[in-house]
Amino acid sequence: MQSESIKELATAMAKAQGQIKGALKDQNNPFFKSKYADLSSVVEAIRVPLSSNGLSYVQIAHEKENAAAFETKILHSSGEWLSCGIVSVPVSKADAQGFGSASTYARRYSLSAAFGVAPEDDDGNAAAKAAPKKAFETPHTATDGAWEALTADERIWILDISNEVRVLAGRGDIKGACDHVDEANLNGDQKTALWSRLKDISTVRTAMKKEWEARREAVGAI
Repeated sequence: MQSESIKELATAMAKAQGQIKGALKDQNNPFFKSKYADLSSVVEAIRVPLSSNGLSYVQIAHEKENAAAFETKILHSSGEWLSCGIVSVPVSKADAQGFGSASTYARRYSLSAAFGVAPEDDDGNAAAKAAPKKAFETPHTATDGAWEALTADERIWILDISNEVRVLAGRGDIKGACDHVDEANLNGDQKTALWSRLKDISTVRTAMKKEWEARREAVGAI
């Protein structure tokens, strides 16, 4: 959906996108020893390019059962506008914490997609030279007991990871979902807890297992 004309908006977007840089992964994950680009990093990446070209945006929440759904609408000072569609993220747990986490992810993904923002490492060269990571070893048994053994903070991070896996898998990016889990460096209980959070999408878990098996074979062949 869009306004009758988006000529001026398109011109402004072309200029803004030439100025937008990647969102810096500057937030530390204390449990998984990794970094990620949060919503505020994405906002900071687009703030100046948008304002200097007469652009702004609004994010509209939509009602959807068991999911957080947000639509990013790009606005131009001329009055022209463009809807970038609705991004929906499933809620892993139907409580305030679950909906809050899913909402943050949905807003971040929607905003990043609308303006073409990709996260970038604060030390990309180091990452490029890093040795291959050991592939994730899937737990033999996925039970809810491990979930109950986690601290409240650990559960928040597991929910965040499971939401990200669902979004990536929903886009057909199984490799990306596996990468996200690998970067978390989960311990045994955390692995089992994560696997239990994904038990309702067994086909995705099967596809991820196959991807990890292929990675282990590739590392073994080096």
